Amino acid sequence: MRRWLLPEHVEDVLPDEAEALEALRRTLLDHLRAHGYRLVQPPLVEHLDSLLTGSARDLDLKTFKVVDPLSGRLLGVRADITPQVARIDAHLFNTAGVNRLCYAGSVLRATAAPPGMTREVVQVGAELFGEPGIAGDREAIGLLLSSLRAAGCGGLHLDLGHVGVYRALAANAGVNGDESELFEAMRAKDLPAVRELAARLPAAWRDALVALPALYGPAQDVLAAAGERLPDIPAVANALAALRTLAGAFAGAVEALHVDLADLRGFHYHNGPIFSVFTAGQANAIGNGGRYDGVGKAFGRSRAATGFTLDLRQLNAVLARP
Repeated sequence: MRRWLLPEHVEDVLPDEAEALEALRRTLLDHLRAHGYRLVQPPLVEHLDSLLTGSARDLDLKTFKVVDPLSGRLLGVRADITPQVARIDAHLFNTAGVNRLCYAGSVLRATAAPPGMTREVVQVGAELFGEPGIAGDREAIGLLLSSLRAAGCGGLHLDLGHVGVYRALAANAGVNGDESELFEAMRAKDLPAVRELAARLPAAWRDALVALPALYGPAQDVLAAAGERLPDIPAVANALAALRTLAGAFAGAVEALHVDLADLRGFHYHNGPIFSVFTAGQANAIGNGGRYDGVGKAFGRSRAATGFTLDLRQLNAVLARP
């Protein structure tokens, strides 16, 4: 084996791209600072039990594990920065009010990367702590959109979702949330499988769960259909009300606005509105985020929280297109 070969899906960044990435990073961080977000720099490695505490346990399979020769304890190389920022808010700030933090840095994934992607991702993101209301979700989405525009990205499409809809329906139907075949079929939007797996459930919950994969499209149409087809229970009604508010707030700010009620991305992590931003001609989102209240509970301080993350290299590639 040639000793200079790098691991699979890990690569050098050469001067032209490196300079563009640095300029883009600076633009984004300056924009976030102008909106009151303070920069933090969490460490690349942490004790594994801290790095994977609470909701961050979803990252277990993505995390490289190493033994610390100084202490003999197991360390993890971070696969995402958001849980680290939640730890910083919970432990290193003694503020009861709203706290706005931002970050930029590399993360490393142990799992295989999608075609054409790297396992070393450069993340830039912002996290808003201590704002439990819909105003916090509006701020996070608005800041993501303005950050992308500050970077020079136009033609933005916004997708909204809410994991609380599936969670409420599954709980009332007696389905064990994320540990069922139904969850996997729903996440894959496999309608025949969803229909088959839901067949034995009580009629009202069966029909609602079968309806979810098709409740995707223009926000106004989907929310109207959801109001007619889903049970009128508080959790579902509150989720739809939140989505209506957010859709109304951003309808004129993007070229397209869709709602997807079967989007279960981050189901174990998020507990409220979630959002993704796309540009025309791109299959993958260039920015993702959502509400993740209580993430700091495992660190001794449960806090309302929402925020977003950008993949800097992916965004730079989008901006470099003709």
